[in-house]
Amino acid sequence: MRPTSKLRHSSAFTAKLFPFCRYLRPSKPPAKYVPIMALLATATLLPIHAQAALPKAIEAALSRADLTEADISIIVTPVGDKNASHLPAPIQVIDSSTHRSSKPTALQPKPTANINADIKSNSQKATQNNNDKTSNNHLRQQSTLITIEQRTIEKHEKKLHAYTDDPYTYQSLESIPTILGDKAKTAIINTNANNDKTDDISTDNASIKISFSPLLNHQADIARTPASTMKLVPSFIALDTLGANFVWHTRVYHTGLVIGDRLHGDLIIQGSGDPKMTHERLKQLLYKVQSSGIRHIDGDIIIDSGVFKNVSKDPAAFDNSPLRPYNASPDGFLVNFSTIGIKSYPLNDDQANLTYTPKLANYALPSIINTRSAACGQARYSLAPEWQTKQLVLKTQLPNSCQEHAFYVAYPDAKDFAARVITAKWQELGNTLSGSVITQEAPYTTTKSTKSTHGLAALPISPLPIVSYPSLNLTQQIYDINHFSNNVMTEQVALSIGVYDKVDNKTLDKAINRSYSLYQFGKPTETSYPVALQTINQWWQTNLSTPPPHLTNGSGLCRDCTITAANLSELLTYAYSHPSFNAYVNSLGIAGVSGTITAHSERLPESAAIGRAWIKTGTLNNVTSMAGYVKGLSGQDYVVVGLINSEQAHNAYTARPVLDSMLDWTAQH
Repeated sequence: MRPTSKLRHSSAFTAKLFPFCRYLRPSKPPAKYVPIMALLATATLLPIHAQAALPKAIEAALSRADLTEADISIIVTPVGDKNASHLPAPIQVIDSSTHRSSKPTALQPKPTANINADIKSNSQKATQNNNDKTSNNHLRQQSTLITIEQRTIEKHEKKLHAYTDDPYTYQSLESIPTILGDKAKTAIINTNANNDKTDDISTDNASIKISFSPLLNHQADIARTPASTMKLVPSFIALDTLGANFVWHTRVYHTGLVIGDRLHGDLIIQGSGDPKMTHERLKQLLYKVQSSGIRHIDGDIIIDSGVFKNVSKDPAAFDNSPLRPYNASPDGFLVNFSTIGIKSYPLNDDQANLTYTPKLANYALPSIINTRSAACGQARYSLAPEWQTKQLVLKTQLPNSCQEHAFYVAYPDAKDFAARVITAKWQELGNTLSGSVITQEAPYTTTKSTKSTHGLAALPISPLPIVSYPSLNLTQQIYDINHFSNNVMTEQVALSIGVYDKVDNKTLDKAINRSYSLYQFGKPTETSYPVALQTINQWWQTNLSTPPPHLTNGSGLCRDCTITAANLSELLTYAYSHPSFNAYVNSLGIAGVSGTITAHSERLPESAAIGRAWIKTGTLNNVTSMAGYVKGLSGQDYVVVGLINSEQAHNAYTARPVLDSMLDWTAQH
């Protein structure tokens, strides 16, 4: 059962009046400015009033979904210069069966550049431009027309959904490329191809900013539950505060002394909050430890995950689905999203073989399962897994229609999961460990309650880390967050905001001069949910003018989180002229092509928004939302936000066509 939300709404009449109230606040401007301000007020209010009625296509979609105008907030705002778009190149989706494209090709930009640009080179140029105030803050390419067949998209989606019941976790964990691959991610359109000079986009607060009246504004100031469109908030704030090329560093120290290939002491892994420490990346980390000269540890492996304090949650609390990976808890040392992949392979007519990735040390995992005649479904139905103290129990027979299939099941304890995976990986590399793997939200001390240290093991922590393992950069991380709507990665990023300030070089120099370990001086600031959310709130108040949204976490997996369409519209507009906009917009799904908005073309086959909208979606019971960018057929770019909340029970999926019509209507402009 999908989660539900209970919301309070004003009446439709009050809701429609609310946007105007903010313009009627009493003020006492100097008399000489009154005529000017009156003109500005008239210019601002008239377009909104003129667009009070929803477009007929959206009204019709609301009626079909059994919803009313009071259930929806929409704001569509022009942004940027149509002759110098910041959005990626539109994608032309062709239906080969009829030899027609899904939108008018005459209005597509002419192909003037090769899509096969060197991504690494582009990334380096973007980094250089971000640091040079005299150069353009955005990496752009000349306009490129990307063409793809509709049947190719359908085949790709069909294959994904046939192979696993959790395609987004599968793509994120296994790094499976989307239908466009990696090279299309860096394509940014510049329709002013004849101009060798690109306009400098200043981020100076004192610069003049051009604002546009909304093309459509309906109840934009009503606070609503956003579902996963909330991910747009922490993902952009992280880009602004940390930078697109930011990386987390997981560092490894040791106590005692290394003699030969044996450590007489403890190995200490200092978690950094890395959102995507997959099992393969963890293996690389441990291999680097091995390469440093340590193969045998006469002591323990200590995991310090104290960068995040008290962030563990009950995975069943939100919707009583503790086995679903989207309910996994964040952690200072999160491994593989605390999720195990279970793959089935038919053995004969009555049985199937099961394999597990990653393996869990000292934990029994059944390798054979009986089969039954049934349709393949989610793991809780097809396997009915139960995590017991020392073993995984599968309480049903596997449907024989699953064949070769991948299920993803969340483990209930992030710290125990990390400890078991590390133990298994260390042993797989042919290494030994005399002690245990211990996880804790506290710094390591040489005085441990579990045992007394003596001899070589009592020597202090190494001054420098023997391994400093970088994460994928933030641009790569937020791609997973917004394209695949990864909840736990969003939480990791949200908690990291404000943690990683500028390095205090004086403190580090002092530490080195005094021969102290950088473990004590170089670790990130500890944080918690209240601290992280307060940091996000402060950023909003500093940079934007709308009242901050109400967050209880960063992912939108919450019923008490609220945001207005005006909030998201202002954020997306602010992001449009930001140096890291390239990373931000390319993290979004493309309508009818990729990500969580792929099915847009199935719901609205003739939509003008196919291949022309970059969108983050959100879905909970009684909540459907979309927010992002649309390139109109006129060449004008738009920021679009649509939030649907209803007090009446409704299937969120039946409400999606309402927002599909919003995208289509916008793209036609």
